[in-house]
Amino acid sequence: MSHTPSKKRQREQMQRDRRTQKEAQRLKRKTEGPRLEGQDAPDLADMVAGPQPPREDGTH
Repeated sequence: MSHTPSKKRQREQMQRDRRTQKEAQRLKRKTEGPRLEGQDAPDLADMVAGPQPPREDGTH
């Protein structure tokens, strides 16, 4: 069972790395500023939100 502590250390190191990467991404997004409207989904740019017409088969 001598490999168990090394696996734990490796897993903990991966978690720390992941945490630092996420924090770096958060800071990067924060410095970029707010996204403009429609910039995140260009394929939905012409769609209008609202109630949908009922389906022909009567189901919801």
